[in-house]
Amino acid sequence: MAINILLTGASRGIGAACASLLASGDTRVFAASSKDADLGAAGGAEALWDKALDALGGRIDILINNAGIFEATPLDSDDADWLAAWQRTMTVNLEASAILCRKAVLHWQARKSGGRIVNVASRAAHRGDSPMHWHYAASKGGMVAMTKTIARAYAAEGIYAFAVCPGFTMTGMAEDYLASRGGDKLLADIPLGKVATPDEIAAIVKFLVTDAPPSMTGAVLDANGASYVR
Repeated sequence: MAINILLTGASRGIGAACASLLASGDTRVFAASSKDADLGAAGGAEALWDKALDALGGRIDILINNAGIFEATPLDSDDADWLAAWQRTMTVNLEASAILCRKAVLHWQARKSGGRIVNVASRAAHRGDSPMHWHYAASKGGMVAMTKTIARAYAAEGIYAFAVCPGFTMTGMAEDYLASRGGDKLLADIPLGKVATPDEIAAIVKFLVTDAPPSMTGAVLDANGASYVR
C-alpha cells in the first residue's frame, strides 16, 4: 500500500529537498506551499489538512511540519509591531503545526492505523537565537516540547513523533541571515566549518519517516555541525 505524506513548506530549501527525496512509486507526497494555504491566517491549517486529505484519497500516513518564518524583530520596535511579529511567528511556526498534529492524531485514532509526525524545529530551540529573534527561538522550543508530548501520549497507539533541529542550513532564509550577521564570524562558531545543506536535513527526515524504529519515538535529532551539543 502506498504511503501518503503531507509535507508543509515544500516550495524551497529543506521542504523541497524532502519532497524530492521522499517521492517514489509507492510514496505520494502532498508538497504544500503558501499557494495551498496561508498558515498565518485563521483556518489556514485546517484548510490545508482538508485539501491534502482530499488529494491523497482520504488517508494521510505521515505528517512533516516544515513550514516556518524567520523574521527579524528588533527589541526597540514599536510595541504593536513587536507584538504583531510575535503573534505571526507563533501562529505560523507553532500554532499551525499544532493544529496539523492534532488533525493527524485524531485521523490515526479514528482509523486505528498509527502514523508518524516529523517536526522540523531548530537549534534555536536549545540554545536560543539572536536578540532580534526571541519569537523564533520560542516557537521552535514549543515545537520540540509538543513533539515530546505527542510521543509520550500516543506511543501505545502506534503514533510516533520526532523532531529535527538543524542549525544554519543553506536556504534563502539562512543566506540572508548569514549576510546580515557577518557570515565568516558565524561560520567560525561551527566546528564543521560549513552550514548544512537541505539534502542533509532531508536525509534525516527520510530516516525518521521510513526507517527509525518505534523505540526512537520522542527523539530530537540535531544537525548543526557541532555548533551546539547536548
